[in-house]
Amino acid sequence: MARKNKKITYKSSGVNIDEGNKLVQEISEMVSSTKRPGSEADLGGFGSVFDLSKVNYKDPLIISATDGVGTKLKFAFDYNRHNTIGIDLVAMCVNDILAQGGDPMFFLDYFATSKLERSLAKEVIKGITDGCKLAGCALAGGETAELPGFYKPKHYDLAGFCVGLVEREQLLPKALSVGDLIVGLPSTGIHSNGYSLIHKIISENNIDITTYQLEGEELLDLLICPTKIYQSELKGIKNSISSIKAIAHITGGGLTENLPRVLNPDMAAHINLSSYPSMKVYRWVKKYSGLDDNELMKTFNCGIGLVLVIDKNLANETDELFRELNIMSFKIGKINQKNNQSDVVYEGHLDL
Repeated sequence: MARKNKKITYKSSGVNIDEGNKLVQEISEMVSSTKRPGSEADLGGFGSVFDLSKVNYKDPLIISATDGVGTKLKFAFDYNRHNTIGIDLVAMCVNDILAQGGDPMFFLDYFATSKLERSLAKEVIKGITDGCKLAGCALAGGETAELPGFYKPKHYDLAGFCVGLVEREQLLPKALSVGDLIVGLPSTGIHSNGYSLIHKIISENNIDITTYQLEGEELLDLLICPTKIYQSELKGIKNSISSIKAIAHITGGGLTENLPRVLNPDMAAHINLSSYPSMKVYRWVKKYSGLDDNELMKTFNCGIGLVLVIDKNLANETDELFRELNIMSFKIGKINQKNNQSDVVYEGHLDL
């Protein structure tokens, strides 16, 4: 007698399409709140539509960027802190768009998990919409994927994709000159790079980051603090002055690896490490890692999340503008001629 095969459905395999549809319905209002001129498509279409005729550009170039959050996600998993990780995702992409002089137009996300839990997914997506609002871009769409057995329960992965526009004549970087000023905008902390080392420090020293107090703050709060999005600062500057020659987003590799990406081949950036205040989270990192200044500067942002190279002839005017706009910044160095030395030369010491 032939055995009757048991019916196997997509749902029984671990993929619940109905849950995904319910999530789309529940987040639609959040997503709609990020709309901006040009973003036309409703959630749920096959692709995202952006109407270039609705934005006032004469000769636009398209800039695109993609990134993730890395092992910072582990803090979200381990401590159920999902509300700001989406801001990190947006920031890592948007700040790259800003670094080339562009304005972010729209963003898409990819959220993959073993089993979709709507409440958790909504918390993550709420962070993404918060980030898009800070960046002034629309959350134009995304993908939610259930991959049964691929991730641990309540674990997920994130990827982000951002598209921006820049007028051709405003594309950065521009040619630099000896004497141009290097200005740093402060980070909010570790941002989203170097967390594999952070996890190693915590593991090797058996640190409970929920009870460990660092100068009156819980260490977990400092470590999960979201990446700064620099759109509001740069928009105010770009609308008032054209002194910016280059911008570097300080991510993995720190100033050491990211500043050379905007330098002329015959020039070097001279940075005074004593020119900006230290951050307590980096004092903690140095204490437990034993890294020297050069190693720290090649691994973390060490307190500077974005670097602007300012035309030396407009330095005073720019400084005054920063004060008027209440933008916190630090003059951290200058562009010098390269003399068979490193691309980035450090002077002084980190106050850690």
